[in-house]
Amino acid sequence: MSLQSVRSFFAEKAPDIDVIVTDASSATVALAAEAHGVDPDQIAKTICLRIGDDVVLVVTAGTRRLDNRKFKDRFGVKPRMLGPEDVVEVTSHPVGGVCPFGLPSPLKVYCDVSLKSFDQVVPAAGATNSAVHIAPERMAELTNAEWADLCQ
Repeated sequence: MSLQSVRSFFAEKAPDIDVIVTDASSATVALAAEAHGVDPDQIAKTICLRIGDDVVLVVTAGTRRLDNRKFKDRFGVKPRMLGPEDVVEVTSHPVGGVCPFGLPSPLKVYCDVSLKSFDQVVPAAGATNSAVHIAPERMAELTNAEWADLCQ
């Protein structure tokens, strides 16, 4: 269902973007980079976090890590990652396939500025073996994301 919701999202909002399904797993940054023939930082990983009572998605360049100080300065709290079951419940996507597309209900999305150094990035697309190739600015536009400096 999750892969289908992402396909439906792109069919409606960006029919020029194809969802790519590979035989190889892309459940980790390293596997995704290998499967798509890109640098690991071009993998746009999506992290599902709780900020108080709200759940948000943060999309970062593949090898980047959240900077707790920057996060706390921006949001007033430390980031708290959701567990795998909660991630599936909130996004409908399995861990390794989490993306800001095709969500069952809107979530606030933040794109880290680390993505801006690439012409194209490769976020997952709702399954552990699916992705899209997309310009970071277009991804932010399609998901109503806000740009933020949240990584080390």
